[in-house]
Amino acid sequence: MSLTSIVGKLFLPRQRMLERYNNEAEALQQSVLKHLIEREKDTEYGRNHLLNRVKSYEDFTRNVPVNTYEELKTDIDRMRHGEHNVLCQGGVKWYAKSSGTTNDKSKFIPVSHEGLQRIHYQGGKDVVALYLRNHPHSRLFDGKSLILGGSHAPNYNLPGSLVGDLSAILIENINPLANIARVPCKQTALLSDFEVKRDRIARETMHKNVTNLSGVPSWMLSVLVRVMELSGKQHLEEVWPNLEVFFHGGIAFTPYRGQYEKLIASPKMSYMETYNASEGFFGIQDDPNDKSMLLMLDYDVFYEFIPMDELGSDNPTVVPLWGVETGTNYAMLITTSCGLWRYLIGDTVRFVRKNPYKFIITGRTKYFINAFGEELIMDNAEQGIAYACAKTGAEVSEYTAAPVYMNSDAKCRHQWLIEFLHEPERLDEFATLLDNRLQEVNSDYEAKRFHNVTLQHLEVVKAKQGLFNEWLKEKGKLGGQHKIPRLSNSRKNIEELLAINARL
Repeated sequence: MSLTSIVGKLFLPRQRMLERYNNEAEALQQSVLKHLIEREKDTEYGRNHLLNRVKSYEDFTRNVPVNTYEELKTDIDRMRHGEHNVLCQGGVKWYAKSSGTTNDKSKFIPVSHEGLQRIHYQGGKDVVALYLRNHPHSRLFDGKSLILGGSHAPNYNLPGSLVGDLSAILIENINPLANIARVPCKQTALLSDFEVKRDRIARETMHKNVTNLSGVPSWMLSVLVRVMELSGKQHLEEVWPNLEVFFHGGIAFTPYRGQYEKLIASPKMSYMETYNASEGFFGIQDDPNDKSMLLMLDYDVFYEFIPMDELGSDNPTVVPLWGVETGTNYAMLITTSCGLWRYLIGDTVRFVRKNPYKFIITGRTKYFINAFGEELIMDNAEQGIAYACAKTGAEVSEYTAAPVYMNSDAKCRHQWLIEFLHEPERLDEFATLLDNRLQEVNSDYEAKRFHNVTLQHLEVVKAKQGLFNEWLKEKGKLGGQHKIPRLSNSRKNIEELLAINARL
């Protein structure tokens, strides 16, 4: 009997509990809201917003405003300096550092002890529970987990307080028993220099019995390539014959799937997407044949949604989970035990079904192009890239896109900077396929492209190998949870990249 068959029995009660998601979504979410209000009503934020008088969801929406990071920043800064009972009960020692706002280079998302246990770690446990449910013959726990994390640094002068990548905070605080089953060692896992870390991880793990991988697809791929270089093998299963699953998240997997399937030839290899952001753990791909994710309903997270076509309006519609419709693109709001109150997380989602509630991530509220009314979102971009690659045999490693605004002839277009792992035979054919597919999946883009009246045919610029990593390195963001901004209305990022591309 394998260790996995024994440990797996511990997950059976939770597997049965998750079945409540099928028909008790509203009750579960109402219970979460009640718990959060009761727990946080005596905090400063709770008193200021009269949480002790909140008896219903309608009361909650009247008393608590929708917030962005800017609205909560002053209180978060006070918490980072050691103040207690501000946005949530007690003090908060850990802060997940993520990409900034228009006013600041970085955001510091509080990760309370309660949130760490009842959101992030609970999500990790449920990933395993759902994976074992779908793979009853798994040997997951008979080997090691290669978990790729970022780094952290001290927070102000508060002893024991840390700021850094969420993954580093999770590794730092993980149950010591879990360290027995994971690689690399903690010291290596938390290194800040990704190039040094990448080599050390490869050397430490290549002779271990690794059965599963966890991390961001782009950075994990870089580590695996180094493993292959050191081992001299053709396929990863020659190094780790018992490798069975990659738990991935952070960025879309579509651009990397082809590279992983070349690297790991075994037809038994599984891929499972998770949605674990700095702000919370929200979704898990519970069906290997369905790319949508199950929304996790009984953590310390209460969800609300704003239709994207109303985001930014004076009085947008805000609906709880039981008020969403399938097929609509929503910006997501969360209220959590980490002190985030009706917080606009910045991600956009679209529900594909209810009972259980399943969704796909469609992009970021700030990562889209709407320079000319085309409303191009990341989901459109991913579909376009995948289609052009499939038709031409190309493979894309990284990309970004931005508008080229009108010149003196009133001509404008989208400019795509693409780093290919395998180049298409004809770049112009790839660009045409991409442009055509975008018109097929986005009617606004199609309308603007009609007869080239508003938008001209898009332009694809070939990036030199290593361009995007070089750009991240120059900005001090190589490794960890840092992501390439795929779409932007601003040309700032693409101009910096083009400048580096010209000199490489």
